[in-house]
Amino acid sequence: MPVWRTDGIIITALIHIGPVEFLYYWFHRALHHHFLYSRYHSHHHSSIATEPITAVIHPFAELLAYYMLFAIPVFTTVFSGTVSMASLGAYAIYLDFMNLMGHCNFELIPKWTFSIFPPLKYLMYTPSYHSLHHTQFRTNYSLFMPMYDYLNGTVDKSSDTLYEKSLEREAEVPDVVHLTHLTTLESIYHLRLGFASLASKPHASKWYLLLMWPVTLCSIVLTWIYGHTFVVERNLFKNLKLQTWAIPKYRIQYFMQWQRESINNLIEEAIIEADQKGIKEEQLNSHGEFYLKRYPHLKVKVVDGSSLAVAVVLNSIPEGTSQVVLRGSLSKVANSIALALCQGEIQVVTLNRDDYKRLKAKLTPEAATNMVLSNSYNVSKTWLVGDGLSDDEQLKAPKGTLFIPFSQFPLRKVRKDCFYFNTPAMIAPKHLENVDSCENWLPRRVMSAWRIAGIVHALEGWNEHDCGDMMIDVEKVWKASLSHGFCSLTKISAA
Repeated sequence: MPVWRTDGIIITALIHIGPVEFLYYWFHRALHHHFLYSRYHSHHHSSIATEPITAVIHPFAELLAYYMLFAIPVFTTVFSGTVSMASLGAYAIYLDFMNLMGHCNFELIPKWTFSIFPPLKYLMYTPSYHSLHHTQFRTNYSLFMPMYDYLNGTVDKSSDTLYEKSLEREAEVPDVVHLTHLTTLESIYHLRLGFASLASKPHASKWYLLLMWPVTLCSIVLTWIYGHTFVVERNLFKNLKLQTWAIPKYRIQYFMQWQRESINNLIEEAIIEADQKGIKEEQLNSHGEFYLKRYPHLKVKVVDGSSLAVAVVLNSIPEGTSQVVLRGSLSKVANSIALALCQGEIQVVTLNRDDYKRLKAKLTPEAATNMVLSNSYNVSKTWLVGDGLSDDEQLKAPKGTLFIPFSQFPLRKVRKDCFYFNTPAMIAPKHLENVDSCENWLPRRVMSAWRIAGIVHALEGWNEHDCGDMMIDVEKVWKASLSHGFCSLTKISAA
């Protein structure tokens, strides 16, 4: 069978537009006769408010009739010798897509589609068009092409009005926005708008995604052309409407000097948009002090989540620990962790002299006595690690070491005789709705501390920003998180 035959594709299209749509229209009208309707088609119409699954809910005899109809273009191309993989695949995708779209009960066809090519109105139905068939029953019988309703006078008079009214709905204004970005080139498939099977599991590379490099390349180009944040998830928690907005940039681009201005502009646009919409909280995956200085009168509260990230790390350290090793690139979170531990009489060991000087300079004289510079990797089996920890350093850690990340990205696991914690995160409450996908590499229903911080900030009604040099009391934000049902992901005792 050839991959492509233009004549076969044209024949498939013409046979569908003609015999298939024509026969379906009259067969569908016959199904609405009381004799057949009560015995067969009423089962499908039990869903007045349709959803995609409604598209395939039919009695067996009815399904058999549909398959016979849809087989006409296939057998025509087979017997005429014009069949190809492209014609079969494209026709199957077309049937499924149009069927599911028509029953989704959500208008998603933009108005400009019909403005560019007005005759399309007769060749493609919309979800609102078909919804009228499920509510009025005696109109809009066509399969996918309304022209047969127009030709036979069965089009519902309110079809155009309902379509336009459906598009005029006001956009939902969330209370909290979590601003994130794409990570690897494959991460687009792990979003809810990608593959549900991948989105429902922690992010992991799959060999078969390499075969989809043309699609991946197209997604990169599209995100570059679109150049605006887009909504990837909507959740509901108590009385708060939550949304996750993704910046169309990949992690690697954050390390490119020439991309920084573009990224900053996207973040700035997102903050301004959130402020104009009256959103309560804008939760960033990076420090937002720059934007506060630029827009000092922002009503939206900017939260970078560092306070809760620190709290999660501190509460992940085994009870009874008296000494920890701090490694990796220093950050606001690392500095705060070191300060809290030193004040709590826990020694913080660093193996780099520059890091030691920088950390000690931020401590009080009393706390600084617990900051230790060492040349040995065997001083402790509890390591708090950030970005930049090399594989060689991991190999030098003693057997049984517990690696606790304080960074947003997970540590590459190179040791089988050591233990690795997740990045700072907590288990979401059961009543947090619509959590159908995993957040990057975290397990199902586990949310990063940076994301939770914005939610807790809104629930508590705190009026201050939590970003840059500003940090909410660590113990305060930890207790608030627990009080709202978020649970510690890891809590163990030292042996």
